[in-house]
Amino acid sequence: MQELLLDVKGVSKRYSEGSLDTQVLKSVDLQVFKGEQLAIVGTSGSGKSTLLHIMGTLDRPTSGSVTLLDENLYTLSSRRQSEVRNQDLGFIYQFHHLLPEFTALENVAMPAMIQGIKRDIAHKNAKSLLERVGLGHRLNHVPAEMSGGERQRTAIARALINNPKLVLADEPTGNLDAKSGEAVYELIKELATQLGTAFVVVTHDEKLALRMDRQLKMKDGSLLSAQSLATESEAS
Repeated sequence: MQELLLDVKGVSKRYSEGSLDTQVLKSVDLQVFKGEQLAIVGTSGSGKSTLLHIMGTLDRPTSGSVTLLDENLYTLSSRRQSEVRNQDLGFIYQFHHLLPEFTALENVAMPAMIQGIKRDIAHKNAKSLLERVGLGHRLNHVPAEMSGGERQRTAIARALINNPKLVLADEPTGNLDAKSGEAVYELIKELATQLGTAFVVVTHDEKLALRMDRQLKMKDGSLLSAQSLATESEAS
């Protein structure tokens, strides 16, 4: 039996500004299990990135709850939320957000050092992860000296440095060519299997999403079943 990791219940999100009132998410329910690879697809503006940000405590829901293991994330203090983001969650973005003045090794080690890990241990762990993602030869290179695929693999290593229970990836291949994008997806699948980390990947690419364990589609702020996605893919 799969062990529940994250439980999203009745999450809605509205943005109001002046006379404008936009509902981005409509009572979304979602469960994520330990070690699984879940893809959420949908067009731009469907609400998938907003859902991901709420799952990661980067945005607050208008209503509903998000529970990671036994903690309701939106009843926690800001300090405890920060600890959860640092210790239990990892984040990968379409644009890697690496710090340009730091080397790959320093970028990957930084979240561990923020957690309080000693510099030499953090660097040792960062080196091991970079070697694992095929970047042992890029340890002392800054982002400008690496290709787009190498920068994204560095970002994946950074997301994993604190052994998170869940990694949230927002369009992680959207800025890459097809070959680099496929390599990133293969790496995510490999690491999920080897490390037991769960991955939730938001993407617009349904063909790549279908290679994950499970797929859901977001449309107009609601989640559709995996069956709906598979049927649409076969039809196209």
